[in-house]
Amino acid sequence: MIHFEISAGNVERAKKFYETVFSWKIERSEGSMEYWNIITGEQEEPGIDGGLMKRQGGEPGADAPISTYICTIDIPNIDEYLRRIQKHGGTVTMEKKPIRGVGWYAYCLDTEKNIFGVMQSDKDAR
Repeated sequence: MIHFEISAGNVERAKKFYETVFSWKIERSEGSMEYWNIITGEQEEPGIDGGLMKRQGGEPGADAPISTYICTIDIPNIDEYLRRIQKHGGTVTMEKKPIRGVGWYAYCLDTEKNIFGVMQSDKDAR
């Protein structure tokens, strides 16, 4: 994977959510369409960057277990980030669970009802 995109009904609200929760840098692109570039970290760190744009159509359905392509974000402390996500308008849709010998993961919704995963590496997870 080399790029991801987040669709939002309210771009400013989504921008604030991702900047506040994950400290991403989100800047308006100079192109002709309304598009924001997402920088998730330093260029020499592992990971990918993405984009944020106005949603073209209806929101993902709340009753569908998975209605979008799920990207998982590497985080240092899952409990801290689950609190931050909820504090800033997100929702935890699947509480943290272990992947034995790999780490802890959970699924959440952002302020625009997009699902995403968070994962904390932990070889001792059981």
